Order: sequence, then C-alpha cells, then structure tokens
Amino acid sequence: MPPSVPPAPAPGRPDAGRGYTDRVAESAKTAPSGSPADGTDIAELSYEQARDELVRVVGELEQGSTTLEQSLALWERGEALARRCEQWLLGAKERLDAARNAAVSASSSPADS
Repeated sequence: MPPSVPPAPAPGRPDAGRGYTDRVAESAKTAPSGSPADGTDIAELSYEQARDELVRVVGELEQGSTTLEQSLALWERGEALARRCEQWLLGAKERLDAARNAAVSASSSPADS
C-alpha cells in the first residue's frame, strides 16, 4: 500500500495545490532566527533568546492557523525551549544561593583583631 498523501487544502487557502513536503520545506525557510532552519541549537540559546522564541511559538499555536504537522513541531520546539529556560533559571538560582551562602559565611566568621 503506498504512503498516504495529505489531503489538499480547501480552495482559496494560500497553500492550495501544494504537497506536504512543499509546505514543510517552505515553513523551514521562513522559520525565525534561533530555530532549526538556521542551524542554531536550543542548547546554544541565551535565556532571553529561548524565552522570546517560546513566546513566539505559543503565539503561533494560539492562532491555530498551522497544520497538524506544523503544530506538533511547534509544540515539540516549545517544550524544548521551556526546558532550556528552566535550565537557565535553575543555574541562576544556584548562583544566587552560592553567593548568599558565601555572604553568610563571611559575616559569621570572627573579625580579625
């Protein structure tokens, strides 16, 4: 049995008459900076870059104007971006905790006479 071809979009849609592969290739070309289309790995993104892209991804998903395949790809990207943001925030918390502990240790040690 040959692989199924996605149904053609409704007449009047901008992607009418284009196949799945064409639509996916086009979406990759128009992907924003910091996305897989330009080769940037999520692990290389700063907190601000990951957060900004996550906001964009959520906005696109909320619009509901993407295909199922695009929505799934956006969801997966959003999950990865959220994990990256969490890594940055946990790292920042650890640094703050270490700085606080160092300050407490310094203030509780006896003063030199």
